[in-house]
Amino acid sequence: MSSDDFIVTPKEDKSVTMTIRIDKALQVQLDALAKKSNRSRNELINMALEYALKNVKFISGTNKDS
Repeated sequence: MSSDDFIVTPKEDKSVTMTIRIDKALQVQLDALAKKSNRSRNELINMALEYALKNVKFISGTNKDS
């Protein structure tokens, strides 16, 4: 290789595109927060999902006899 070579390496896939449906009221609140915080909706959604996944409490099943 010479110093003039144009080197191309494989791109790392760090993100994916997803489509979701949310209530209109949630979208309005999200847009207001995005404007107030000067962050994109995408960034806020990622922050919220990360928080939810780190803090989720999963309860399997319910006791129907009690």
